[in-house]
Amino acid sequence: MILIIDDDIAVRTSLVLLLTNEGYDVKGAAAPAEALSIIKKNKPQLIVLDLNFSIATTGEEGIALLGKIKRLDATVPVILITGWGSIELAVQGMKMGANDFINKPWSNEHLLQAVKTFLDLGANKNQQRTRKQLDSQYNFEQIIGQDPQMLDILETIGRVASTDASILVMGESGTGKELIAEAIHQNSGRRNKPFVKVNLGGISTSLFESEMFGHIRGAFTDARFDRMGRFEMSNKGTIFLDEIGDLDAGSQVKLLRVLQDRTYEVLGSSRTKTVDVRVVCATNKNLNDMVAKASFREDLLYRINLITIYLPALRERPGDIPLLANYFIGNLKTIYNRLELSITPAALKWLQQLPLPGNIRQLKNLVERAVLVSKKDKLDIDDIRAQLDTSPVKKDSRQLPGVGSITLEEMEMEMIKKAMDYHKNRVTKAAQSLGLTRSSLYRRLDKYQIPYDETED
Repeated sequence: MILIIDDDIAVRTSLVLLLTNEGYDVKGAAAPAEALSIIKKNKPQLIVLDLNFSIATTGEEGIALLGKIKRLDATVPVILITGWGSIELAVQGMKMGANDFINKPWSNEHLLQAVKTFLDLGANKNQQRTRKQLDSQYNFEQIIGQDPQMLDILETIGRVASTDASILVMGESGTGKELIAEAIHQNSGRRNKPFVKVNLGGISTSLFESEMFGHIRGAFTDARFDRMGRFEMSNKGTIFLDEIGDLDAGSQVKLLRVLQDRTYEVLGSSRTKTVDVRVVCATNKNLNDMVAKASFREDLLYRINLITIYLPALRERPGDIPLLANYFIGNLKTIYNRLELSITPAALKWLQQLPLPGNIRQLKNLVERAVLVSKKDKLDIDDIRAQLDTSPVKKDSRQLPGVGSITLEEMEMEMIKKAMDYHKNRVTKAAQSLGLTRSSLYRRLDKYQIPYDETED
């Protein structure tokens, strides 16, 4: 049973009819007391709650009722109906346990998708299955692993893939976030539609609108042709927004609108376009910490993390290292036409002892370099050990990070932070020490959101 709570009879009737026509058992309640009575007698599978269900428009009564609902049943999913004016209240409601918030005037299609998502998730909980059982039902051929943590993740992917729930994939660099996003797409009803990958960390602020929403000819200098944006490319499919933690504040606002309303405007045009797209985001940053520091919008975080998947580091699932190494060897046999390639059990066991800070990316790189350098078809410990980059830089005590353990962009950001710290945030001196012009360093400081001395001459 789905419970609709709203004092406005027109809204309540509209929602009841919409959901009833879809085959759901629906009840309506006009006041808190009536709603709580229904919840106590008939445990609902889902609640749709309007924050402003009285004459007052503060939303406080809706928030108070949400608290009482969660005390009665902490597991029941709650969808909040709200206007832009009460987005802050909606975020407060998410902190209290609400599962999603939908703007007024709502899209019937969007609302029905949200309802289906939460009902499907609730119906399929606690179905622990083996890797073989999961593979018989889903397409996970690109994801290697049998660790219990990975099986839980694959189980979650299987459950949420058929919905349109927004998903946030979190984990260290090299843990396979893009593969998870592709698996979500391949196991969804959108599998035959586009899967568009966007590295947000590589898009400058000035080009964000053009890249994401497109532009028309003449929209700005050098705009000689119309350009289709990434959201239009991914219409009816899935868009994968990688490195979302690198997005600057202005671009976060623009992204929030399209995720909220599924509408956008092409740069240079006043026409509003609608997009039907599944959104999967990824980051190696702690977005909750960024929200606390006001460098990431809280309302955007709640919009993208309806479902959050935490990918474990490879060192946290060492049992999967031999499986991955053998998988890479199998691929390299074909790539380099060395059909007798293999790796000894001793070498596999030794690999399991390595910290591998670069995770799967570093392991793949290590195995491939060993294959390229070694003349033997059977790799042993010495063949792989020889490829570990542990040599110091000349006579300096510092060491370069191992290949695959950090991206060039991450290294650049760390060097800029060190230079700014050493020179006490003075841009001119830091730029000189890094061999950059001041304007080049300013662009990087803005990109990586690193503070600097704006009063410097």
